[in-house]
Amino acid sequence: MRAKKVLRYISLALLTGALLVGCSGKKESETSTGKADSIRVGFFPNVTHSQALLGKANGDFQNNIGKDVKIEWKQFNAGPAEIESLLANELDIGYIGPGPAVNGYSASNGDIQIISGATNSGAILISRKDINIKGVKDLNGKKVAIPQYGNTQDLCLRGLLKENGLKDTTRGGTVEVVQAPNPDIKTLIDNKQIDAAFVPEPWGSKLVKEVGAKVVLEHDKTWRDGKYSSAVIVARKDFINKNPEIVEKFLEAHVSLTDYINTHKEEAKEVVNKELHNLTKKSLPQDVLDESFKRLVITNDPEKQSILDIVDLSRETGFLREKPDLSNLFSLDILNKVLKEKGLESVK
Repeated sequence: MRAKKVLRYISLALLTGALLVGCSGKKESETSTGKADSIRVGFFPNVTHSQALLGKANGDFQNNIGKDVKIEWKQFNAGPAEIESLLANELDIGYIGPGPAVNGYSASNGDIQIISGATNSGAILISRKDINIKGVKDLNGKKVAIPQYGNTQDLCLRGLLKENGLKDTTRGGTVEVVQAPNPDIKTLIDNKQIDAAFVPEPWGSKLVKEVGAKVVLEHDKTWRDGKYSSAVIVARKDFINKNPEIVEKFLEAHVSLTDYINTHKEEAKEVVNKELHNLTKKSLPQDVLDESFKRLVITNDPEKQSILDIVDLSRETGFLREKPDLSNLFSLDILNKVLKEKGLESVK
């Protein structure tokens, strides 16, 4: 019953988004030549969007694109809301999770495409401190929380269950998977209403620190040994086609920021944390910040196969009615051009 309700909700959300495409008359600001003179970029105030936070704070994207094209930053807290803005032609480019990216691609009939990776991995399986869970098989008969049905952590958890011969209760199995916003998972653990949770950073590190949660699986021991996409960059196909130079300059900045974070991690973490405080009025404690970054892989590679596997899991678990044609999901030519010019290995 729950799976059917979730499926109806997702279908309705995608239908609403598709309708918005047709109804919205709002278009990007253009010059007389048809080229954009502004670019609207979506992002989350989260460590998985570190390139966006760092580049926004330091002005790297704006400096690389130039003064003739203004960047308008738009903050989101959930993937569906950002996808809705892309579908409504209110965004041009966005940092987002791979699950919503695929939903947006499907709902837009291929207009929303993945143009780069941003972050891989970055989630851990934790349990209450008073319960003996040493591995995935011990989730048999337990209640496990994820941040949102159908999101990256939910699908990764279901992938882990499948690998260990388990299923969730909606599919006749023994593991009850419950949805709860990340901040609420702490309360559920405190009240012993859940046994475990599969959560992204920085929430995993916060739960370990604040409620003494035990780490059952580290980020590199989870689904696909942690080699899966947790954040990508998407763009509207129409915007890419009309403004390839702007997209190229944006990705040049993104690739440079990726390198900077990996080679100057301490300095990058400090700026990212300050920007989180500017955006949310809260910064992360230093130990939580440090642990979070240890569990993230900051990258340009979207880990294509992991996203294709996520689509298969979405189909198997009923979050997608049918598998979409994914032949145009990835648009990586501009990224690979940038990588080649910087002497870096291309993304296959």
